[in-house]
Amino acid sequence: MHAITIPEPGGPEALVWAEVPDPVPGDGEVLVEVVASAVNRADVLQRQGFYDPPPGASPYPGLECAGRIVALGPGVTGWAVGDEVCALLSGGGYAEKVAVPVGQLLPVPDGVELTVAAALPEVTATVWSNVFLISHLRPGETVLIHGGSSGIGTMAIQLAKAVGARVAVTAGSPEKLARCAELGADILINYREQDFVEEVRENTAGAGADVILDIVGAKYLERNVQALAVNGRLAIIGLQGGVKGELNLGALLAKRAAVTATSLRGRPLAEKAAIVAAVCEHVWPLIADGVVRPVVDRTVPMADAAEAHRVLESSTHVGKVLLITPNA
Repeated sequence: MHAITIPEPGGPEALVWAEVPDPVPGDGEVLVEVVASAVNRADVLQRQGFYDPPPGASPYPGLECAGRIVALGPGVTGWAVGDEVCALLSGGGYAEKVAVPVGQLLPVPDGVELTVAAALPEVTATVWSNVFLISHLRPGETVLIHGGSSGIGTMAIQLAKAVGARVAVTAGSPEKLARCAELGADILINYREQDFVEEVRENTAGAGADVILDIVGAKYLERNVQALAVNGRLAIIGLQGGVKGELNLGALLAKRAAVTATSLRGRPLAEKAAIVAAVCEHVWPLIADGVVRPVVDRTVPMADAAEAHRVLESSTHVGKVLLITPNA
């Protein structure tokens, strides 16, 4: 088969479409013939040499895919060769085939094209686990989503609205904010021109946000705490603004607030399986009913993954950028 390899870390040109050995499904795994994968920030970090795959994972980038099962490993039940699936991965999505633990498989939602389904596993698992399983967003509460026009952001807006929350977003242009509004965002904040702390307070009668989903990290840490409501929950899922920040514990104590920081890729198989099961139970019906939909900015041939990485790093996209294999 062919896969995107990274002979040496570097810029987008470091991604090389090369012939590699086929993976073999182990116990409790299936082999998926990939028709599409999606580009995530973690893939960029891996390409740059800053985010190695977990032990035992595929060395190729790609944290999600969609395709068809072509082989079953020992002990697999409940799935059959030919089933169309999408999957959450620890790596290996940028390839024509990938071995997937059965607990990380999802059926393609009703009404979604197979290639487009590749846009769903990582964002739905990340949003559902952080905003709902950990931060317990409830109807009537306000959530602030940083990077509202990103893949994570576009899904978080829709899921928060689906449960009856009020949604504030930050984005860097009027055009991106307009797209967020189309998805249901109520409070639109241009972070280049406005102070999100002031805007959130002004639009919540001074109360602040009950939940904040943050992809920035250190740069926003102090201001995120300022923007939190009493009993607020800050969920940090990205470090685009640095890894070290100063936290005023007095401010956190005064608000009886909580800060969590999570990643999905390195979690144990059982934890990932539990998150995937929750996504299938709670999110898939919303997609099938048309309440929530994948947002895809563009598709790129997988052999041209370097171009897709350039798009992601330019931050000109809204939603997901997909990589399409010759299998599609």
